[in-house]
Amino acid sequence: MIQVFCDKRGSGKTKALIGLANDKVSESKGHIVYIDDDKRPLLQLDKAIRFVDTSEFDLKKGNSFYGFLCGMISDDYDIDTIFVDGLFNIVDAGDADAAHLFSQLEKISTKNDIDFYININEMDGMSEVIKKYVS
Repeated sequence: MIQVFCDKRGSGKTKALIGLANDKVSESKGHIVYIDDDKRPLLQLDKAIRFVDTSEFDLKKGNSFYGFLCGMISDDYDIDTIFVDGLFNIVDAGDADAAHLFSQLEKISTKNDIDFYININEMDGMSEVIKKYVS
């Protein structure tokens, strides 16, 4: 399952995502990963959540991010939930690249039974592929 939260910058998406991640800790049977482009949310997350700061890696392309996720999942088969805060702050993607990335995420989600919760800033002309995941 992929769920995208899309709203204007400064609307509280990150705070809501952190709250959702912390709530998932008590009900999750597997491991939870929270991915962000900086360390700001680190101290707000439950210590059971694995935090990953992507600024330590060069993940500007969708394929790099996909490979990064595959490596993480192959290292820990118990991951059942992944939160991505500010996906397009991590990855530079146009419509075609974003559509391809979401297609890859859907395959990972289905094959490995992983739920993805993704925050993105509101965009003009958002791809139809992404719109189907927006809650």
